[in-house]
Amino acid sequence: MSVNRSLISPTSNETLETALRDKLKRRAETVGGLGELEPLAVRLGLIQNSLKPRFRAPQIAVFASDHGLAVDGIGDQARTSTGKVVSSLLGSQLPVSVFAHIQGLELSVVDSGVSEPVAPHPRLLARKIAHGTRNARVTAAMSLELAHAAIRAGMEIADALPGNVVACAGIGVGSHESAALLLSRLSTVRLEDLLTSGQAARQEDFDRLMNLLQSAQARHKDVSDPVEVLAAFGGFEIAMMVGLMLVAGSKRHLLIIDGLPACAALLIASRIAPAVGDYSVFTRSHCHKGLDHALGIFGATPLLDLGMESTDGTGATLAWPLMRSAAALLSEVADGEDPGPSRPTPLNSDVAPLGDA
Repeated sequence: MSVNRSLISPTSNETLETALRDKLKRRAETVGGLGELEPLAVRLGLIQNSLKPRFRAPQIAVFASDHGLAVDGIGDQARTSTGKVVSSLLGSQLPVSVFAHIQGLELSVVDSGVSEPVAPHPRLLARKIAHGTRNARVTAAMSLELAHAAIRAGMEIADALPGNVVACAGIGVGSHESAALLLSRLSTVRLEDLLTSGQAARQEDFDRLMNLLQSAQARHKDVSDPVEVLAAFGGFEIAMMVGLMLVAGSKRHLLIIDGLPACAALLIASRIAPAVGDYSVFTRSHCHKGLDHALGIFGATPLLDLGMESTDGTGATLAWPLMRSAAALLSEVADGEDPGPSRPTPLNSDVAPLGDA
């Protein structure tokens, strides 16, 4: 794999963090404290390794794929098919599309493995690996070769996307259930906790779902390597997000993680390159209780929790102005000081500070 641990650096930098906090303290002396925006601003400064974090050409990428588990009735097939959701996204018929536009986020929809044909569109990235994965209850959802191919496709997408920030979300019939299988296998969270929605549901339906997914767990009980786990449970959209996250982390780009499939992708990417998590900020688009447990794996809380029940990615579009505002605290708000450098003077050094990057 072309991206490895050595290419993704941790964001920890004691000198820079001290300088960022001092800068915000000076801001607070004139304009008052700004609560949770301040630690977010510090985080953004560390991600960009700069006292003046700035964003350019922000992107949101929604990865779509179908899952072989759906043949067992998993994934609430009463909902709109994945292909129709993709068409609605591209046609600006869903809130996430509209919000992305008004917030200045460039939306791309990636056909990672939608079972239906998807008509060409300027915002569609056709990267279909196959027409959906296989049934993980019967066999591996993907071969290792296909899993690696999907990861490479995600890397290529990350290389081609402009800008230095990308929001990631995954959709598809069976996507949530496959993500739950991945997260449970690679963490200490119980599968049933990741599946609990918090909404009224018939116990017999939940029991049937658990029986089917536990059967998939049992079939692949000896698999522990993160990429092998990915191949065992799927899916193509998660694999492509893994590749995208690895490349984005290697470029010190901000990652916005929205939804259970994106959390599963981040967990796999962090097993390959642990520092990739340093570049991630979390948002949420729905109240599914399983997402609470997924966020707990990373010790994370979402920037916004508006009680929505919407398509993954919607929360990222609504939280984006908060991230822009946090960065502006450091890069745009004037308080009478010399504009100064983008990076601090090294401690115990007579070397002049670095100029603007």
